[in-house]
Amino acid sequence: MPDPNPAALDFLLSRRSRPAKTLGAPAPDRDALRPILTAAARTPDHGKLEPWRFIVLERAALDRLADLVVARGAALDQPEEKVAKERAAYAGSPLAVAVVACPKLSEKVPAIEQTLSAGAACLQLLNAALAAGWGANWLSGWPSHDRPFCEEGLGLAPEEWIAGVIYIGTERVTPPERPRPDLDRIVTWADA
Repeated sequence: MPDPNPAALDFLLSRRSRPAKTLGAPAPDRDALRPILTAAARTPDHGKLEPWRFIVLERAALDRLADLVVARGAALDQPEEKVAKERAAYAGSPLAVAVVACPKLSEKVPAIEQTLSAGAACLQLLNAALAAGWGANWLSGWPSHDRPFCEEGLGLAPEEWIAGVIYIGTERVTPPERPRPDLDRIVTWADA
């Protein structure tokens, strides 16, 4: 007989990301962030390879990255509105955690499983922050896919890439509920 955890299931059935632009200070300090990161590190990881790592972006780092977004946007001739949007995400956030995918060579664990594990680490981090009472949002954006931004701004090695940036802070407004998937449309029951 299963041993249910109704509180955890209720959380998962009602969880909702908070738009990054609605998050403000305060953000969790290092002591408050540690259990959130610990929960994120418990993500499924076939082969125990740890094909991900975390970079905690505190205020000074976020400001530096906001400036780098502007420089890289100009170098890439990005539209002004795209640059402004990405700059605002870094400049306006009290804290963010970059989840870095760092695949390992493995005969046993294919690269796709490692990629999925990095994505699972993003979701685990997001849900842990929400469960701890913080507002949180998982984003990426064009800077996360720009090699010079990743290497200069975050010190990523050539084989590493950003799986997601989780913005964390205090929720300033409650977002309206959004439509959810229709299970009858997306679920197939295979009974034979």
